[in-house]
Amino acid sequence: MKKITALLLALLMLVGALAGCGKQNDTNKTDKLSIVTTIFPEYDWVREILGDKADNAEVTMLLDNGVDLHSYQPTADDIVKISDCDLFIYVGGESDGWVDDALKNATNKNMKVINLLDVLGDSVKTEEVVEGMQETDHDHDHSKEVSTFEDDEVQDRSLSDWAGDWQSSYPFVLDGTLDDAFAAMAEKGEMTAEEYKTYYQNGYKTDITNIDIEGDHIEFTYEDSKKVGSNYKYVGYYIQNWSTGTKAAMYRFEAEDKDSGAPVYIEFNDHMIEPAAAEHFHIRMSNESFDAIVDPENSWPTFFPADMTGEEICEHMEGHDHDEDEDHEHEEGEEHEHEEEKDEHVWLSLKNAEVLVNAISKSLQELDPDNKDTYATNAAAYIEKLSALDGEYQAAVDAATYKTVLFGDRFPFRYLVDDYGLSYYAAFVGCSAETEASFETVSFLAKKVDELKLPCVLTIEGAQHKISETIVQNTAEKNQKVLTMDSMQSTTSKDVANGTTYLSVMEKNLSVLKEALG
Repeated sequence: MKKITALLLALLMLVGALAGCGKQNDTNKTDKLSIVTTIFPEYDWVREILGDKADNAEVTMLLDNGVDLHSYQPTADDIVKISDCDLFIYVGGESDGWVDDALKNATNKNMKVINLLDVLGDSVKTEEVVEGMQETDHDHDHSKEVSTFEDDEVQDRSLSDWAGDWQSSYPFVLDGTLDDAFAAMAEKGEMTAEEYKTYYQNGYKTDITNIDIEGDHIEFTYEDSKKVGSNYKYVGYYIQNWSTGTKAAMYRFEAEDKDSGAPVYIEFNDHMIEPAAAEHFHIRMSNESFDAIVDPENSWPTFFPADMTGEEICEHMEGHDHDEDEDHEHEEGEEHEHEEEKDEHVWLSLKNAEVLVNAISKSLQELDPDNKDTYATNAAAYIEKLSALDGEYQAAVDAATYKTVLFGDRFPFRYLVDDYGLSYYAAFVGCSAETEASFETVSFLAKKVDELKLPCVLTIEGAQHKISETIVQNTAEKNQKVLTMDSMQSTTSKDVANGTTYLSVMEKNLSVLKEALG
């Protein structure tokens, strides 16, 4: 949830000062209604209800430059506009955490406020994590871990990123300590627990038990307790292209003392492409050359901090790497934020839009009773259009070959698919800030495309569609189309000036959906 920053508090103080000046000099105040909306759908609904009375109002869309709801922070000018407006409309979810403080400091105490989520009440849904969807780890920042990237994004790193005492995870596979992790993988994945154990046993296999890294020196301890070590120099990185379509940066180091008995050529991979402290790493080695490193796809000896227990490594692999105290804090302090976060994307349901347009119309009628009949008539006509398009969506779904959509992206369309009984798979939840999908997520989604014989992989608006493209590359046929549905989170004032409307976007989305469903 967004916190009110010192900057926002300063903005609120500024608003108070400006408001004080305004009371002494109010000559610029007009008789026009002042309406402030946060997002494009609200703005467009207001314009439709106003109709030919639009000249009687000043309507502002705060998010008018392509910044989406989840990233937006108000400017001083935004706070001033809200403070003195007649009607303020906002979504009301976690992303609008700044609104309460802004409204407390508003100068117009008679302002009408519409919170979309409050209007919809019990019909508001919570964020949903479906099978195969990549969950966000709320206790550690893995934002630097990537599996798809542009080659020019990779940065050099020093050996200090891997400094510390490390232990091999291979013995924990052999003695059964990690069996619970393999069972958890089997519940969500495509293999049995025993198959996962075999897969990891082969991947983790190594005769090195411990690695100690200090400065430029690496010491290796083997199963027979023999220790060897050398100073190492960084010689660059190699970009490994996996058969799945994903990538990894292999950071390469060469032993300075080639007669020490320590591996001469080694490369680290920890899923990161820029300087950062590793939480674990994979290491591969050869005494001949880097090119002689054997089978990197099936051999990936893995090392965790030496002070972690086998049980902690198991929990880490399951995705629940918390200690007992952290778990307790998570349950008490973060349960609502992470487990019960409301899905904010209510505008993507035409049925919701009808309810919300009615609520906006009612407020406008109360603010401007002289024109209430016009607003009521305009709202009724617009709701008929929404209802008609809603019927077209249902007819398209009823006639479709497929009843499932798959997004290689965030998924803000839950309200839409639920309206028409569609199933879905996606890389991330709608409010996720993630931009890079894991190998497991890409692999799962690609297999689902094959299993369901889907003709398209969907994505949302934006310049980058790498995840969807990678999913297609990992399917059997590799010929699925990548299509874009517009969630209206990046609609700009320029788009509005060029004729974009809520209905026009939803009509285009219907065309895309028809093609995706066959």
